[in-house]
Amino acid sequence: MTTTDTQPNTRIRRLSERQVTERSALDAVLDEALIAHVAAVTPAGPLVIPMAFARDGDGLLLHCSTGAGLALRSGGPESRLAVSVAILDGLVYAGTLYDSSMNYRSAVVYGVPVVLGEQEKGAALDAIAAKLMPGRSGEVPTSTRRELAATQVLRIPISDFAMKARTGDPSASDGADPSAWIGVLPMTRAWGEPLIAASVDPATVVPESVSVRTARAAGGGA
Repeated sequence: MTTTDTQPNTRIRRLSERQVTERSALDAVLDEALIAHVAAVTPAGPLVIPMAFARDGDGLLLHCSTGAGLALRSGGPESRLAVSVAILDGLVYAGTLYDSSMNYRSAVVYGVPVVLGEQEKGAALDAIAAKLMPGRSGEVPTSTRRELAATQVLRIPISDFAMKARTGDPSASDGADPSAWIGVLPMTRAWGEPLIAASVDPATVVPESVSVRTARAAGGGA
């Protein structure tokens, strides 16, 4: 699956050779990123809200308060949102500052959000929790009606998207010092040691939802 030609904002114009159209590559970025920035044009002006999210097949699930959800949709029932994610893979040290860059993967998904109903909301929240804290939903009580009422989940179809990525060495620089170091400084992401809350018995065993994250970190995963 590739980007559609019906939406001009899904076509990369600058350095278009870096555009990525493979749906599998987009899914990989969406599954790896933990925070999305959701943008809308509202009657009060532009609005951008960082949110927890998860990919659910061909849709994005956005976790927000009822107030944030109303604000994002205040432009009207057919107003489109833009959901942006980016992953930094390294700093690119070129022979000049002008040619220095970043290795990255970034994507923007455009779509009209749908508010999930009460029956769908619980499963959607479990899916978001499973992405952020795998297994945690089985270790703590289920959400109360009051908590669910204060929470809203928006779903956006993954159909119109733009993705761009840079990999590899620095570009050649005119006028660079031939003795200067050039190359790439890779960036890695890892979880640290768990810090137990002061209100909890220090002897409390670290649960699997935490240890699975630290185990992945030790193995180089997220």
